[in-house]
Amino acid sequence: MKIRFDFATNIRIDAVDKAVKAAAEATMVDVIVDIHHDTISGSPWLTGNNARSIASEVNGLQGQVFSTSGYGGFLETGTRVMPARPYFKPALDRNFTPEKVGERIKQNLEAMK
Repeated sequence: MKIRFDFATNIRIDAVDKAVKAAAEATMVDVIVDIHHDTISGSPWLTGNNARSIASEVNGLQGQVFSTSGYGGFLETGTRVMPARPYFKPALDRNFTPEKVGERIKQNLEAMK
């Protein structure tokens, strides 16, 4: 699952524009970390291999959370012989909403003052 923030400001002051971008980047880290932890805790558990294989990366305004187990996608979506046991989508829905992201950006801007 990849997430990318896109935003534009009409701010003509470079320092403010840079502060908003820095707050958005810090928010991306916060959101990806929260999704990562929720994905691990929500992963179907038999041996724990899939939960241990969940990793994440953040690069500026882009981030991703993924499983390297080789079957994480099958657990999420199911197959013709196995029902879906979603754990990525619920984690995304809990942590990546416009309201939460906006509030986090405000909090990060306040923390940078």
